[in-house]
Order: sequence, then C-alpha cells, then structure tokens
Amino acid sequence: MSGSGGGVGGGAGGSPNNTEWRFNQTLRNVQGMLKGRSFPGKVLLTRRSEPLSPPDYSPRFESEHDEDERKEGSQEGEGQAPGNSFDNASAKKSNILSTSSSNSLPDAQGLVSGARATDSARIDKFTKELSRPAVILDNLRELSWSGVPPYMRPNVWRLLLGYAPPNKDRREGVLTRKRLEYVECVSQYYDIPDSERSDEEITMLRQIAVDCPRTVPDVTFFQNPQIQKSLERILYTWAIRHPASGYVQGINDLVTPFLVVFLSEHLEGNVDSWSMDNLSAQDISNIEADCYWCLSKFLDGMQDHYTFAQPGIQRLVFRLKELVCRIDEPVSKHIEEEGLEFLQFAFRWFNCLLIREIPFHLVTRLWDTYLAEGDYLPDFLVYISASFLLTWSDKLQKLDFQEMVMFLQHLPTRTWAHHELEMVLSRAYMWHTMFKSSPSHLAS
Repeated sequence: MSGSGGGVGGGAGGSPNNTEWRFNQTLRNVQGMLKGRSFPGKVLLTRRSEPLSPPDYSPRFESEHDEDERKEGSQEGEGQAPGNSFDNASAKKSNILSTSSSNSLPDAQGLVSGARATDSARIDKFTKELSRPAVILDNLRELSWSGVPPYMRPNVWRLLLGYAPPNKDRREGVLTRKRLEYVECVSQYYDIPDSERSDEEITMLRQIAVDCPRTVPDVTFFQNPQIQKSLERILYTWAIRHPASGYVQGINDLVTPFLVVFLSEHLEGNVDSWSMDNLSAQDISNIEADCYWCLSKFLDGMQDHYTFAQPGIQRLVFRLKELVCRIDEPVSKHIEEEGLEFLQFAFRWFNCLLIREIPFHLVTRLWDTYLAEGDYLPDFLVYISASFLLTWSDKLQKLDFQEMVMFLQHLPTRTWAHHELEMVLSRAYMWHTMFKSSPSHLAS
C-alpha cells in the first residue's frame, strides 16, 4: 500500500513520480472502487451487494453560492431524530469523489456550469429532507457529509447533533426550553461574585479570560469584546457542568464554528463585516445557548479527549503514526530517523480538530463532515489527519528535524480554498474505505 498512497503535493505533468499525477491516479482508483472494481496493490476490496448513490457533490458549492443563498433569504429547514447508520457511510462519502477527479481537468467554464446545476439539485434534496414532518437523519447525514448550504447550516447542525428534535411540531418548544435552561445556568454559575466560587473555579475563569482574546486571532470579529464575553460565558458554564474535564485549552477553538454558524442566522455578509450592534440581547442569548448545547452534544462523543492527561487524544496520535507508516512508509521512516515525535505536532491537530491549521473560512465546511460522521468522528479524524499530513509527503522527506518542526507549526495553508480541503477529505475517505475491513491494520 505504501506505493499507492504517497504524497499529494503540487506539480504538473504525467510522470509517475509527479505528485499531481499520483493524486489523479488515486482518484481514478477510488472511482474504480466505487464501481465495484478492486484496488491495485496489496489491498483488495470486494464488490458491493448494493449500488452506491450517484455522486452529487461539487467542491465549488459553497464558494460560488454563498451570495446567491443569502439573497434567497432564510429558507428555514425542518429537521429529525439523531441516528448514526454506519452502513450509509460509504454511500454518503462517495458523493465527494468523482467530482474531485473532474475538478482537476482544465475546462473551467464547463465545471462552473455543471457545478451550478449540481448545487441546485443538492439544495432541492436538502429542502426536501428538511421539510419533512420528521426529518430522516440518516438521509441528512448522507447529504451533509459533502457540505451543507450555508443558509441551511444552522438548522442542519442542530439536527445532526440531536439538539433540535426531528419532529417539526416539537422543535420550537424544545429550543425555547433549552435556551431558557442555559440562561438559568449562566445565572447560577457565571453571574455570581468570586466570593461564591472555589479557588479552582476562579483559576479556571481567569484562564478562560486569558484564552478568549487568543481565539482565532486572524479573524477581527472575534476580537470584539462582546464576542469574547459570550465565549467566556459559554466556556465557563460548560466547564462547571462538566467537572470530569473542566476547561481545557483548545475547547475555546471548538466553540468558534458554532458561533459563526448561529450568528449567520442574524447577520449578513462576510464575517469581517459583522457588527454586534445589529443583535438584540435576546438574539445574543439564543446564540450563546445554541453554541453551549451544540458544544455539549459534540463533546459527548469524545469525553476522554479532554480529561486528565487527555488519553483519547494520545490514542489518536498513536493510531495516526501507525496509519502513516502503512500508507507512506518513506515519510514515516524519515520522521522517525529525524527523531520527530508525532505527539509534537499532531496533538494540537486533534486537540483543536485542525481549526488552527486551515483558513477559518474553510472550518465550517470541514465541520459539516465532522457532524455527519457523528459517533464515528474520532476514528475518522485519524484518516483526515493522515491525509492532511501526507499532502506534503515529498516536502517532508527533504527536511531535517528543525525544518520539519518549523514547517508543521506554520503549514502553507493560508491560500487554501475548498478544492484543497476536498482533496484531504477524498483521500481520508479512500483510506478509511480501504482499511475499515482490516481492523488489525492499526494497533489497539
């Protein structure tokens, strides 16, 4: 397998040693797999007994349609009960792959027109699912894995996380009750004098107050004092109600996708142009409550990632090292020979779920896939991280220890667009599909 899964950096031409050629070959192999053919190399995949759904995803979806979707207004979707059918995983993820291959071809005009047609069909599918009296969550997960229309994202995320009930008639009442419950928690735990807090609680609150200004420093909006105060209330209330972990640095980053998504229901335009002056106190309270409950639901599936010594993250780092060794042995060997430990760079990746490693405008798209994975996310994070690292396979093999440390701390992703992110997700899906039937490929 080490020969077919190597690096996927930039480049041009048709030489088998060229990284772009290798990536396009990888995508062709994936498409062959989806049609029931076996993979070349050491790993063979059996035929599927049922055909996969036709691909319906376009990586250009979000970037080209944000403005059009905002003009269409708030076409609010209705959502459904949480469910996690892993049997649908291959079908839902396959939507991403065939278009990723076609997007490497030069006919830009044809791609744009094709993408728009595909986007229209996808929006229709989302609208149909969200308009049901009770949303079928497996269908919603399948669609969401490949990206959610931005104006539908708040409703979809609430449903995927199980915060909003699937039953349309119950949804408004449940959200109202949960938002009031959050207000009561803030009053009970946050809006009190320090004299009523323990020393540990005071120390934790001070640490949160220090970390909030450091959160997403590249996005000006997050430097707004009101946003930082909202972030502080959410984090402190969550930490008090989850004493097994309390507050751990990195959780502050995990709130930011929820803040941006739920703020987008009330604020128009780019996040850099948003103003808190346009929000009422009730709006802010509801947004905070939605962020709090969604964060709670999200972290329920990875509690040991943030308990003492963070054993869950250490376990993922170890699995990442094993997987990289299987996929790209030359890179794995070079990293080992240079004395670089995976823990030195991958711990932050898992702790912050790559939020600090990619441009912030791509984070919500990445989190569409995270939330669609549901309870299987921790396992799939290993494959996403392997795909992310091996984007620079060739580059890493040319660096010594110090150069690798500096490179991995300042990855060249600032200019990334959706296309690069889709490549990462495509490779992650491919490797997960290849290895999921071989549970012994990773040490336990």
